[in-house]
Amino acid sequence: MTTPDTKRPRAGSDILRTALRRNVGAMVWGTVLMGLYQAGETAFPIALGMIAEHTMRERSSGALALSIAALAVIITTVSLSWRFGMRILQKANTTEAHRWRVKVAACGLQPVARDVDLKSGEVLTIATEDADQTADIIEVVPLLISSLVAVVVAAVALGLADIRLGLLVIVGTLAILSVLSVMSKRIGSSTREQQARVARAGAKVADLITGLRPLHGFGGNHAAFRSYRRVSAEARHQAITVARVNGAYAGTALALNAILAAAVTLTAGWLAFDGRIGIGELVMAVGLAQFIIEPLKLFSEMPKYVMIARASAERMALVLTAPPVSTPGPERPAAGGDLEIDCVRHGTLRKLKFQVSAGEFVAIAAYQPRAAADLASILAVNVPPDAYDGVVRVGGKGLADLSVEAVREHLLVNPYDGEIFAGTLRTNIDPAGTSRMVPEAVAASMLTDVVALHREGLDYGVRDRGANLSGGQRQRLSLARALAADTDVLVLHNPTTAVDAVTEQLIARNIAELRRGRTTLVITSSPALLDAVDRVLVLDDGVITAEDTHRNLLATDEDYCLAVAR
Repeated sequence: MTTPDTKRPRAGSDILRTALRRNVGAMVWGTVLMGLYQAGETAFPIALGMIAEHTMRERSSGALALSIAALAVIITTVSLSWRFGMRILQKANTTEAHRWRVKVAACGLQPVARDVDLKSGEVLTIATEDADQTADIIEVVPLLISSLVAVVVAAVALGLADIRLGLLVIVGTLAILSVLSVMSKRIGSSTREQQARVARAGAKVADLITGLRPLHGFGGNHAAFRSYRRVSAEARHQAITVARVNGAYAGTALALNAILAAAVTLTAGWLAFDGRIGIGELVMAVGLAQFIIEPLKLFSEMPKYVMIARASAERMALVLTAPPVSTPGPERPAAGGDLEIDCVRHGTLRKLKFQVSAGEFVAIAAYQPRAAADLASILAVNVPPDAYDGVVRVGGKGLADLSVEAVREHLLVNPYDGEIFAGTLRTNIDPAGTSRMVPEAVAASMLTDVVALHREGLDYGVRDRGANLSGGQRQRLSLARALAADTDVLVLHNPTTAVDAVTEQLIARNIAELRRGRTTLVITSSPALLDAVDRVLVLDDGVITAEDTHRNLLATDEDYCLAVAR
C-alpha cells in the first residue's frame, strides 16, 4: 500500500481549474463541434429567410433545388456536430468524475487519517454526488460558449437586416444574464446547505446500520430512528427550498427569454409593415426569435450549473485539503522484531510499559475495557504517535520513525469488531489473493464448519457486513483473515467473545500452534486464551500490575481470579 500524494488543491476554485486544465483538449473539440451545432441551428432560419427572398424574386426551380441542398447540408452538420460533440464532452465528464471519486476515496482510505470533521457517510456522498457535479463543469463551459455563439450569430444576422434588431438581442441578453446572475448566487448557497444536510443524513444511516444489532439489544432503536427522521426531515426541507429557488430561477429565465423573443418578433413585424425590411428578412427574424429561446435558455442556465459545480468542489476540498493527522517516517522495522511499549500515556493508560520479545505469545488481561481499547487503537496507529506520551517500538524502531506501509507489513491489529465485506469467504480471508496460509488460517480459527455447511465452500457468498452469518461466524472469519496475513507481529483484541467455550479452547490451542515462533499479543479476558500464552500481563488502572502465567496468577492473585474466572 502506498500513501497517496500530499499535494492537493487548496480550494474549490482550484479543483475546478484543475478539472478544466486537464481536459482542455476534449473541451476545445467539444466547443468547436457544439459551436458548429449552434451555428447550424442558427443558420437554419437565416437560410429559410434567404430562400423565401430569392424564391419570390427569381421563381426558378434551380434556385429552389440549390436551397434544398443547402438545407440538407445544414441539417447534416447539425446532426453530426451534436452527436460527436456530446460524445466527446460526456466521455471527458465521466472520466473526470472517476478521477475525483478515486482521489477522494484515496484520502478516506489511506493509512494516515486526515484531520477532517466528516463522517464516513458524508465522505461517501462527496466521493459520489459531489464528484459528479464537479465534473459537470467539463460540459458546462463548452455549452456556455456554444450558446454564446448562437446568440452572437443571431444578433449579427438580425443586425444586418436592421441594426435595431441586432441591438435588441444584445441588450436583451445582457439584461437577462444580469438578473439571473444575481439569482444564481442564491442557488449556490442553498445547494451547499442541501449537500451538507444530505451528507449528514447519509452518515446517520451508516451509523444506524452499523449499530442496529446493539440498538435492538437495549431498546434504543426507536430513539435512533427518531434521530434519523429529524436529520432526514432537515434535508428534505432544504431540498424543497433548493427546488423552490431553482423553480423561480427557471421560471424567470423562461419568462425573460420569451419576452425577448416576442420583442424581436414584434419589432421585425413593425419594420416589415413600415417597409424597412423585406419578407425574407421578416421570415428570418421570426424564425430566429423562435430559435433563440433555446440557446438563451441554455445560456441563462449555465450560471446555475457553475454555482452547483463550485459548491460541490468546495465540499471535495474539505476532504482533499485536510492535513494528515501525522506525517509518517521513512524507516522500516527489523524483520521478526519485538514489540515494546515504553511509558505510554494516553486516555486511560498511565505510563504503560511492557515488552513482547520476538516469537513470544503474550496476553494482556485488561480489567477496564476502555484501557484495552486505548491500547489497541495506539497499536493500530489509529492514534498518531505525537498524540500520546511515550514510545511504541516495533523491531526496535519507534512508530513515529516508520512509514505506515512498513507498520502495516510488520504489525497487524485485528479489532474485536472487524468488518466483513460483501464477497465470498475466500475474498474476506484473503482480499489480495496472495496468502499461502488460507487453509491453515481456516482450520486454526475453527471456520471449517462454516465452509463445510455450504456446497461452494470458501466461495460461498457473504453479504455486506456479513448479514448472512452469525456473530460467532463473523468473528471467526475476521480471525481467519488476521491469521492468513501471517505478519511478524499480530495483535488480537478479544478474538473469541462470540464463540462457545469448547470452540474457544480449540481456537486458543490452534493460534498458539500456528503462531509459534511469531510475535503474538492477545488482549483478552478469555481463560482459554490466557492459559495458552507464554505469560500474562495484568493491565489495571492504566499500568501493568502483575506478570506471570495464567495458572500461577489464578493461584496467587484473587483480583485476577475474580476478573477472568468463568
